[in-house]
Formats: sequence, C-alpha cells, structure tokens
Amino acid sequence: MKSKPILTIIILGFLCLFQVAMAQERDDRATILNFQGIQFLSKDSLFYTNFRFRMQNRLGFNNTLDGESNNTLDARIRRLRMRVDGYIFTPKVSYSIQLAFTRSDQDFDDTGVANIIRDAVVFYNLTDDFYISFGQNKLPGNRQRVNSSGQLQFADRSLVNSNFTIDRDFGVSFNLSKHIGQMPFNAKAAISTGEGRVANGTDDGLAYTGRVEFLPLGQFTNDGDYSEGDIEREETPKLSLGGGYSYNDRTPREGGQTGRFVQNPFTLKTAFADAIFKYNGFAYQVEYMQRDVDDPFNIIDDQFNKKDGDEVEQTHAFKGWGTNQQASYLLNKGYEIATRYTYIKPHQQIRTVEDQIEVMELGLTKYIKAHRLKLQLNTSYTVSNGDFGNDNSSNKWGGIFQIELGI
Repeated sequence: MKSKPILTIIILGFLCLFQVAMAQERDDRATILNFQGIQFLSKDSLFYTNFRFRMQNRLGFNNTLDGESNNTLDARIRRLRMRVDGYIFTPKVSYSIQLAFTRSDQDFDDTGVANIIRDAVVFYNLTDDFYISFGQNKLPGNRQRVNSSGQLQFADRSLVNSNFTIDRDFGVSFNLSKHIGQMPFNAKAAISTGEGRVANGTDDGLAYTGRVEFLPLGQFTNDGDYSEGDIEREETPKLSLGGGYSYNDRTPREGGQTGRFVQNPFTLKTAFADAIFKYNGFAYQVEYMQRDVDDPFNIIDDQFNKKDGDEVEQTHAFKGWGTNQQASYLLNKGYEIATRYTYIKPHQQIRTVEDQIEVMELGLTKYIKAHRLKLQLNTSYTVSNGDFGNDNSSNKWGGIFQIELGI
C-alpha cells in the first residue's frame, strides 16, 4: 500500500517537469509568482517554497589551425543546478538559493575550492516596485550576465561577458522600478565585498555597482527583456536600453569577482551599455563593455593558488573593451536561427599577452518548452588579430550541441 503514494509522487514530479512558469526566470529576485512546477504552501500560507532544477548536457569540438593535433573534444555536463525560491511569513520576505554541482560551475579551477553555493540571498519587498536584497547574488551588471544562463539562445555567453563580467558577489542591493510618464525604468545599485563567491572574509576595499534600464516602448511580455530570442512573438515593438558602472576598490582577484588571487590588489573600473529589441519573432541585442586598471600586470598569490614557493607566475587583469551583437528570428514550430558577432580589443598595455579576437557564430535552436526544454546547435569561427585566413595558426573552428532541460 505504501508504494502507491510514492508512485503518485514520482508521476506528479515528471508531469511538473513539462509545466512552464508563466514568467521568465529571473536571477535578480525570487520567483514566487506564476510558478507552476514543484511547490509547497503551508496550510496557514505563512511558508511557501518552490523547487526547480536544470541541466545542460554538451558535446563540443574545437579545431585550432596551427598544423598540430590541437583538436579538443568537450563532452560533459556543463551545468547541473538546483534552485529553491519562496517566502517566509509574508511575501514581503522572500529568498532564493541556487546550488551548482559541476566543476566548471563551481569556480574550482581558479580557486581550488568547490564553490557549490551560487546564490543565497534574502529579499525584502518594501513595495511592489522597490525591494532590497542581502546576501550572495548576481550584481546588476551587463545584460547578458544578468540574464539567467538558462535563458540564452547560444550555448554560452559571449567572450565580452567572459572577459569583463562582474558576476556574483556578497553584499546589499537596492532595486527600484518606476515610470517616467508612460515609460518604465529600472534602477539598481549594489555595495558588495568585491571578491566574489569564494571570499572567506573581506577587507575594506569594496565594490560599488549601478545599473539603469529604460523601456521606451513599454514592458516586454513575461519579462522578455531578461531572456534571449523573441519566444513570445511581441505583437508590438519592444526596446530596453541599459547601462551602468562598477568600481571595484582593491580587489585581490584577476577579474574582480572572478579569477585567481594576486599579490597586489587591483582597482578595476568597468563600464557597460546594452540594448535589446524584439518584435514579431525577431530579436536583436548589442552589448558594449570596457575595463580600466592603472597597472594590469600582477603576480599570482601562492597562498591561495597553491604554487611552489620558488615559482613566480605573472598574470594580468583584462584591460580594454569589447562589443557583442546577436540577432535571431523565430521560425515556425519553435525553430530559431541566430547569428552572433563578438569583438574584443585588448589595451595596448597587454597586447604582448592578449590578441585582438573576433568570433562569428551561427546558432540553430529548437524550443520544445520555451527555454525549459530546448536543443541547441552552434558553430563558430574565432579570428585572431584581424587575419581571417584559414591558414592563420591562431584561428579555430568550433561546434557545440547542447540539450537543456529543467523546470
């Protein structure tokens, strides 16, 4: 008799897998509305929680054109995450917890520590349009980073994001949504440790981040400005313009909140601007990022990176700028074709160790249940220092097939 309840729970769990939330997944606040997956509400309605997971299984290939056998195969679980959102006592006090279970998702290679916790943050919703967060969460940075990795139309974010992102940090943020006349706008600000997820403590060098967004044509359907591709097929044109700045004072890591630890702290100044447009299945987005640091070169800190005491390894912060553009169109039956062009320009100070990079990508996606269940096929050509020739030994071809599944 006991097997029937267990069997019922299993069946219900699989049915929930294919129910899609009404709104897009947001990484900058808790999902406590319009969720239709696995959830629990106490009888007195004072406690609510919902559970979700997602995984990305990947098969990739890279061919570097250097005349040697530098072909690499990338077959792995790219991401496996569990997320819990909810509220306690009142919807005004909500929370979000996100855990990561794959090595590439844990910052392990840079720090030697398995950072399972991605998010652990409490939100206090003072009003419908103003909330405060406290804990570890994404900073209000560039648009592609603010978007969940589960809402991307390519298998990975662009190299612009990889080189300049400010990522996650521990601190407090303030988030306001208002209107100027009929135009919605969002303003976000954060004060954080500046050292990212791995920080076991902090010094008095903090990070200060701000971002604003303007939506001159009104709100996107189902928070569509926080996802890539026009899955909603916007009936009227929609546009979001965003920009911001981050000042990370004396961070001990190469990338501010990411990268290896260094002996002499950096002060990183990162500016970013972006836009996204959607209409009737067509989507276009552009992003620009720039980072400045007085002296980009440094020495790896043996204390954190476990190098031999006699070794001295030089590293650097990425100084320069980059831009990323991508466009897509949603065809019939959930097929989407997308293109992306990325350009990275390192500052003259680091040109001896960093090349100018251009990446051209083509993507085909089959959305089965929006971004919750999709098949992605991407191909790319990476060009170094403006030489597009197939005989440039620094250029490379690449391809990725990825399945994403989650709730």
